[in-house]
Amino acid sequence: MPNESVDMLKFEDKLKYIDSKMIWQEYCGFLDLSIDEYMEIQNRLMKEQLTLWTASGLGKKMMKGAPPDNINDFRARFPLTEYQDYADVLLQKNGAMLPDHPIIWIQTTWEGGSHPIKTAPYTKGMLDTYKRNVIACMMLGTSRKKGQFDIKAMDTFLYGLAPLPYATGLYPRALDDEIQINFLPPVHEAEGMSFSERNKKGFKMGLHKGIDYFFGLGSVAYYMSLSLGAMSGSGNKKLQASDFMSFSPKMIRKYLQAKKVCKRENRSIMPKDLFELKAFMVAGTDNNCYKDELEELWGIRPMELFAGTEPSCIGTETWTREGMYFFPDTCFYEFIPESELKKEEADSSYRPNTCLMNEVRPDEKYELVISVLKGGAFMRYRVGDMYMCVGLENSQDQTKIPRFKYIDRVRDIIDIGGFTRISKNSIQNVVDLSGLHITGWTAYKEFTKNNKPMMHMYVEMDRHSLASQAVSREILKEHLTIYFKYVDSDYKDLKRILGMDPLEITILKSGTFAAFSRKYGEEIRKINPDPHQISALLKMQFSEPIVWEVSENDK
Repeated sequence: MPNESVDMLKFEDKLKYIDSKMIWQEYCGFLDLSIDEYMEIQNRLMKEQLTLWTASGLGKKMMKGAPPDNINDFRARFPLTEYQDYADVLLQKNGAMLPDHPIIWIQTTWEGGSHPIKTAPYTKGMLDTYKRNVIACMMLGTSRKKGQFDIKAMDTFLYGLAPLPYATGLYPRALDDEIQINFLPPVHEAEGMSFSERNKKGFKMGLHKGIDYFFGLGSVAYYMSLSLGAMSGSGNKKLQASDFMSFSPKMIRKYLQAKKVCKRENRSIMPKDLFELKAFMVAGTDNNCYKDELEELWGIRPMELFAGTEPSCIGTETWTREGMYFFPDTCFYEFIPESELKKEEADSSYRPNTCLMNEVRPDEKYELVISVLKGGAFMRYRVGDMYMCVGLENSQDQTKIPRFKYIDRVRDIIDIGGFTRISKNSIQNVVDLSGLHITGWTAYKEFTKNNKPMMHMYVEMDRHSLASQAVSREILKEHLTIYFKYVDSDYKDLKRILGMDPLEITILKSGTFAAFSRKYGEEIRKINPDPHQISALLKMQFSEPIVWEVSENDK
C-alpha cells in the first residue's frame, strides 16, 4: 500500500489496496447509523454552516443583522425561503456575498417565460461531499446485499445525462477525479452532441465495449432503451453493415443470437438481450411510470436516487429498492407535514411548521426543506418536492433511519418526466399570448392508460366570440402547444427529445366555472385541483344546466 494516508487515496487506488469492508464502511456506513447518531451529524454540520452563513454578506442581509443563538433559534426566527429570496445575489453570481468561495455554478430552469434560469453555487466542501456520495450511489447500485459491491476501473457507463451547466453534468466530472470510467460516448465528445447523436453513438460504442452502468432521468432512460430496438429493426436508425465492423466477436455472437430469439418470439431486441448491467440508476420525477418497463427491458430493477440543482445529491435507494435514504452530510433536512401545507393553502399568511428527520412519521407526506451544508447558499429552502416516509426502520436493509418515497413536485407545479416546471403563471402567460378567447381554465397532472404523465387542461371559451365557437379541441391543443414551446424551452424538449406530446384538452361549456363557484362557494384551483373538484366540474356538463350571469351587454 502507498505511504499516503487512506483519505488521500483516489477511489480507484482504494479498490487496489483497501479491504472492501473498509471501503463499504467509508462510503455506505451512514446506513448503519441510529437516528440519534444521524441527528448528531446533522446538528454538528448545521452549526458549522450557521457560523459560515451568518458571517457572510448573504446571511447578514437575510438575517437583517441579527444572528441566531442556535439551530432552534434559527428555525424559530428565520422564515422558509424560495429562490426569489436569493435571486439578486445568485443570478449575478456574486461570490463575494456567499459563505464560501464557489468553485462552479450550476444552472437549471426556474420558471418558463418570466424567469428562464436559476443558478446555484457549489463550494469545494459541497463538491467533495457530492463526489463521495455519488460513489456511494454507484456502490449501492451494484450491490445485491449489504457490504457487497462490484466496481472496477475502466468499467463502461452509458451517458444518459444532461451536460454542464446542468447538475447531472457534475456526475462524470466527479467520477473522473476518483476512478477511470469509460463514458459512452466520452464526456468531451458528448457535451458537443445533440441528445439523439449521444444516444446513437453511446449504444454503438456499447455494442463494441459492453455497458456496465446506465444513469439518466427515468423518462430519458425509457426513451433511450426503446431506441435500441429501433436501431436493430428497420428504418433510418437501423444498424448498417459497417457498424458491425467495430463489434467485438463476443458481441456479434450475442447480437446474432438475440436476433434469432426475438424473431422466434416475434418481438424487438431489448437491451437485456445484449447487455448485463452492473447498476441501473434513475433520477427525476415520474420514475414510477417507467421502472417496471425499464426492468423488463434491461432485466434489472432501476435504483432511484435524488439529486437536484440546489440540494446536490441527497438520497439513494439500496439493494432492496424499498425507499430512499438521505445522506446526512449534504443538507440539513426539515419537512413540512401535509397538514401544515393545507393550513398554508387556506391562509397565505400562515407560516407552516416543520419537523426534523427524527420526527417524521410513516405514511405521512412532506414537502422537503433544505439548508445546504459545507458553505452552501440556501437556508431553510423549499425545494418544491414532496416525499412520503415509508418507514423508520427496515429489517431487510438492517437500517434504523427513515426512508422515503418520492411523490412528485409540490401541488402548485406540474412536472412532466423531470423536464418541466409548469406553474399557474406560466399557463396564464401562454393563454394571454395565444390570443384565444379562453375565459377560464384549470390544469391537472394526469396519467394515460399506459401510466405515462400528461397535463390535462380544462378550458372554457368566451361564448360571445365567433372565433371561439369555431375552435375545436384539436385546434386549441395545437395552438396552445405552440405557445407552451415558446414560453418554456423544457416543454419543447419533451417533443424534441422524448417524442412526447403531454397536453390534453377538454373544452367545457361556457359558464361552467362560474356555475361551479356558485354551487360550491369556492373557485376551482388553477393547478392540480382536488380530484373531486374535477369530477364535479365534469358532472356539471351533463347533469345540470349552466345558468349565466346576465350582464348589461347581454341585455
